[in-house]
Amino acid sequence: MKANVGGIDRIIRIGAGTVLIGLAATGTVGWWGWLGAVPLATGLMGWCPPYAIFGFSTCSIKN
Repeated sequence: MKANVGGIDRIIRIGAGTVLIGLAATGTVGWWGWLGAVPLATGLMGWCPPYAIFGFSTCSIKN
């Protein structure tokens, strides 16, 4: 797996995922808030499956 998620993209994914999970944990939003685990995981790993499928990358480092 080559990294395909760059710096700003990773920060946004981790932030959005954390906020969604936090809102779900406090009951502010419904069950769908737990879907925040997806952007959180892709942000932490630096790899996004749809990006890989479509050949897209926001990572400036060429692997």
